[in-house]
Amino acid sequence: MKAQTFKITAETGVHARPATLLVNKAGQFDSEIEVSYKGKNVNLKSIMGVMSLGIPKGAEIEVSADGKDEAEALQGISDVIKEHLGE
Repeated sequence: MKAQTFKITAETGVHARPATLLVNKAGQFDSEIEVSYKGKNVNLKSIMGVMSLGIPKGAEIEVSADGKDEAEALQGISDVIKEHLGE
């Protein structure tokens, strides 16, 4: 399993559009991918799960991937976050 922490710097936090980008990217991989915020973990392939976290600007989230393509999955998610949401 691989994991990485990110800080959300987008003014609107993780709202519908970037959440959709994350879910779509996560769906391209076979690994199980989760996002954690404030002690709650959800499947990053579930738009409802991601939206239920209500991740605001300034939040620190952890993304973890477990499976045969976990390194590629985490890199892909990282690219989407850095392009649209934070660092």
